[in-house]
Amino acid sequence: MPRKAAHSQDHLIASALDQFWAHGFSATSMDDLVRATGVSRHGIYKAFAGKDALFAAVFERYDREVVSPAFAVVEAPGATLEAVAAYLDHQISLAQATGLPGPGCLVGNTQSEPAAQTEAVQQAITAHRARLQAGFEKAIRNEAPGLSTEEAEALALVLLTSAQGLWSASRVIGDADALRTIAATILDLLRKRLAHG
Repeated sequence: MPRKAAHSQDHLIASALDQFWAHGFSATSMDDLVRATGVSRHGIYKAFAGKDALFAAVFERYDREVVSPAFAVVEAPGATLEAVAAYLDHQISLAQATGLPGPGCLVGNTQSEPAAQTEAVQQAITAHRARLQAGFEKAIRNEAPGLSTEEAEALALVLLTSAQGLWSASRVIGDADALRTIAATILDLLRKRLAHG
């Protein structure tokens, strides 16, 4: 019985991930989750005590299975803008393999929803953004060691915003080469800025 329960919970998280990823947190109702997962309201509340707790489990899986493997190249010691380029291309390749236009980014979709987020969701988004910005800032500093702290932080925020914009664009652009051109342009502009810094 414990093995069956574990399998059911795994199925619930995986199915909820697809739902949240496609539609965001606020736009997903409990009825949507029941339909998407095939698990009753009672079953969802029994396993996760509600939508917020289920989203937390979904977000943890997304971070572990999607974000961390992709972003590891940027977080590696000595990573430069080449690592950022590899990260962007990896994500575009994944989107291309699963079909473009695609679902974009779970975090980007969630943070751009018009409805107010719960505190737990806001904290998850903030932590995710901080992690990516820190990785980008490290790569920028490695690329241009003489850059001031303020400039490195500002450029890392620009790169984070640009990357998230790219994933949003992947929800409406069906051409992977067009996305790669956008990514290459972002990095080219950043390299030019660093060269004149």
